[in-house]
Amino acid sequence: METHPRDPKSYTQRLEAHSYHQEKQQVLDTGEQLMVPVEVLRETNQAAWWKFLVSGAVAGAVSRTGTAPLDRAKVFMQVYASKTNIMNLLGGMRSMIQEGGIRSLWRGNGINVLKIAPEYAIKFSVFEQCKTSFCNQNTSQPFHERILASSLAVAISQTLINPMEVLKTRLMLRRTGQYKGLLDCAFQILEREGTRAFYRGYLPNMMGIVPYACTDLTVYESLRWVWLYLGFDAENPSGIVSLLSATLSSTCGQVASYPLTLVRTRMQAQDTVEGSNPTMRGVFGKILAQQGMPGLYRGVTPTLLKVLPAVGISYVVYEAMKSALGVAK
Repeated sequence: METHPRDPKSYTQRLEAHSYHQEKQQVLDTGEQLMVPVEVLRETNQAAWWKFLVSGAVAGAVSRTGTAPLDRAKVFMQVYASKTNIMNLLGGMRSMIQEGGIRSLWRGNGINVLKIAPEYAIKFSVFEQCKTSFCNQNTSQPFHERILASSLAVAISQTLINPMEVLKTRLMLRRTGQYKGLLDCAFQILEREGTRAFYRGYLPNMMGIVPYACTDLTVYESLRWVWLYLGFDAENPSGIVSLLSATLSSTCGQVASYPLTLVRTRMQAQDTVEGSNPTMRGVFGKILAQQGMPGLYRGVTPTLLKVLPAVGISYVVYEAMKSALGVAK
């Protein structure tokens, strides 16, 4: 490990010198926010953009499949845990296995994987358009431009795929035999609740983007200063330092936006919760009245537990796919 003079000016110069290498590789997918990998922004790699998209999509698919049991446990606890039914992680998983067997832990994973490709492509396209329209092309993107471009990309993609989010939630929570498949689930929702049901949870979903992105990038930028102060090599973002930074920043981002994520899931699962209120204000009020502030963090344990394996799996698969497709580093 190198040693460096602890002068703030030297840190600034080193950060600027390695602005590309230290940008967060946002392909690291935790199943909550799938971002665009910064490598596709390099002009020299524009011809190989599809290889980055394929690599990211495969990495996200493998990551989400590997952590699907924790993801379903999170949704199960978000919807069914209450003050009188204080469901823990093991209890929730035991209930799911008793109801549908081991395979039930992967319910809803098919559509969760299916929506990665369109979500990824939309975010990439919007991010590129935002970067071209209002971001400075000659210098490294400042924080506010990265936040704006990333947030718009996520917001537009989430607007288009929100119906798939609703279907994913319903399929995760379904009882054995309740739906014959994805299309049957969609037709039943349409018949019983109308087209508006496919956009339940849209408002808290949009509101959660900004705190997630701001916290995620802020923590990541702060960790850059810490690593540089400790003398780590700034030119190697693919080691344990980069992985740890991505894990910590993603964890903090999810904690910051978690109450809105919980409300979104409750709204999307409306027909499975007796007496549920379809408005965001109503859901917030009911949770606070029945469970207090701790109720806004029901299911946070499996959410945090899945961050490290999700990031690790994505990282390894993404690098392997890039190597297989012949993408130069």
